[in-house]
Formats: sequence, C-alpha cells, structure tokens
Amino acid sequence: MANDTRDFASLFLTDTPLMDVRAPVEFAKGAFPAATNRPLLDDDQRHRIGIRYKEAGQEAAIELGNQLVSGSIKRRRLESWRRWREAHPDGYLYCFRGGLRSRTTQAWLEREGLSVPLVIGGYKAMRRFLLENLDRQLACQPLWVLAGPTGSGKTRVIERLARAVDLEGLAHHRGSAFGRRPGGQPTQIDFENALSIALLKQAALDPGPVVMEDESKLIGRCFLPPRLQARLRQAPRVVIEEPLEERVRVTLEDYVQAPLKEYAACYGADQAFERLAADLQAAMDRIRRRLGGARHQQCRQALDQALAHQRRHGEGDAHRGWIRELLAGYYDPLYEYTMRTHRQGEILFRGDRKAALAFLRSRTEPE
Repeated sequence: MANDTRDFASLFLTDTPLMDVRAPVEFAKGAFPAATNRPLLDDDQRHRIGIRYKEAGQEAAIELGNQLVSGSIKRRRLESWRRWREAHPDGYLYCFRGGLRSRTTQAWLEREGLSVPLVIGGYKAMRRFLLENLDRQLACQPLWVLAGPTGSGKTRVIERLARAVDLEGLAHHRGSAFGRRPGGQPTQIDFENALSIALLKQAALDPGPVVMEDESKLIGRCFLPPRLQARLRQAPRVVIEEPLEERVRVTLEDYVQAPLKEYAACYGADQAFERLAADLQAAMDRIRRRLGGARHQQCRQALDQALAHQRRHGEGDAHRGWIRELLAGYYDPLYEYTMRTHRQGEILFRGDRKAALAFLRSRTEPE
C-alpha cells in the first residue's frame, strides 16, 4: 500500500518529483517546480464531466468519466504514468484536492502492480502551505539587499552565493525593459511557489541573512509580494560600485552576447540573432517616452547600426555606444533617484564586485 503524505515541507525541501494529474488548463495556471503534468482527464473531458456533475451528481459524473477514459485512451494514460513512475520511483501524485482523480489514478496503477503514494490534500493544500510559508519567511527571515547601478553584475554575485535567492532567475527575466528572455515568464502563481520554496530551503540552512538583488515591484510581469517590496526598501544594503566602462562590458555580455545561446536553444541557431535583434529594438521602443524623442532616436539609430555591424561581422563591440549612453544618461539617474528617495536601509559595505562578493561570503556563509 502506498505511503501517502501530508509532509509538504519535506516534499519541497528535497525537490521530490510530483505527478500532477489535473487537466492541462489547471496545470498551466499554477503548479510546482518539481511537478510534471500527466492528466487523468484532458481539458474537454474535465469540462464535460463538470457539467454532468452539476446536472446529475457525483455518481453520474464518475460514470461519464469511466466512459470517456476507457479502452485505448485509458491504456495511453496508464503507459504515461508507468513511464513517469519508472523514472521517478520516489515520486508522489496529486490532483486538485487529493480526492477522486488522484485516488482513481492511484487505484488504476495499483491494479497494474505499481504503488504510487499521493499527496493528501493535493494541489490546494500544498499551495496553501507555500503561501503561509512565504508570508512567514518574509516576516522573519533576515534579509540583505545587493544594490548597484545597472551593469554592476549583481546577478553574477547572487549566483555565486549559497545564502541568496535569485529573484530574476525565478522570474525568468533580467529585470529591466531589456530583460525579457525567450520562453516567457512563469505565471504569478508559479513565481510565488518557487519563491516560497527558495525561502523554505534558505530557512532550513541556518538563521543567517539571505541576500537578494534590489528590485522594483515588478520583474517583468511577475509581481513581488508587498511584504517583500517593503523588506527590500528597508533592509541593510551592500552596494557594488564599478566604473562605467566595466558596466558597459557586463551589460554587453549579459544582454547582447550571452543571450544568443538561450535564443538558439529556444528558436534554433538560424533564428537566434534576428529574434534577439527584434527584442532589443522592441525594448528600446518601450522606453521611448522616458528617454524623450531625441535621445530615443539617437539610441535607436545606434542600436540599429550595431545590429547591422554584428550581422555582418559576427561581433558585438559596436553596441557599446548605445549601451554607454543608456547607462550614463538614463539608468544611472534613475538608480540614483531610487536610492535617494525609496531606500532606507543601512549601507553595510561599498566596493567593486569582487570585494562585495568576498564581504557577503564572509558574513553570510560561515565556514
């Protein structure tokens, strides 16, 4: 007999594989990082059974479900679940409330000789656990903020710290008008779930401070919880200070050169450059009003020329001009205004990227 569980913390701390048997439309609205969708019912079947349930009750709905998922359809479902179980012998399954769909799936698998435990309470209970954990961690978890103007390489530091949460990584976005990444962003629910799990894992390490990059209320379309916004405004800060030319170099790498591999993986090598070029141009146009007409025209022309040069010669140094202009003339004043008017936290350290990393490691990662 399967050992069903309601130990949600252990599931998330260990990244236990989860088989979500909800319909695809439900999974798309929100799920968990370790979950794979292997539905019992497809979207149309779920819709039809829901109507039958409202009109004639549960027994009639179950009867329709057995009719819709039978024969070859049932065999395909069972084969899909079997393959998942063979790949994840330590996994669990769940549906929305841990009720009929998950127990049906469990029973069918048991008749095939496969024992798969389920999560008691299903998606709804796990989601409630993560929301409560998120609120609790944001209330009590010590937090330090890594600040610095655009191009300082803050994410590079975050990625090298054990005691850190990469908000931009969770949001799949680089955090500015130019920050869109191929493949799109997670739903708000998925972002919140991933953030809660990251904080749960940090809390399990030790009581020391967790480092996060300074962010506004939105990372692309992902909205930071209001309590997190408040914490970022008030938390102690470590400030990276790098000269302009170094920030130009980092921005060129992070927004123009390195993304080509990501675009190639998403769209194919033959389309990667043109997709990236179109996204850079669209990003420049999104900040047209903020730049003002003349500056936007100047920067857009420089971007177009740099892209043409890169298209011909395969290297991106020509982008340095418009990047330098945007950093010095647009992003730096915006950063200075934000720090002056919207950030109250004590400054713990100022220094270049290497020194900031060393400071943070010495204070947040005990030997």
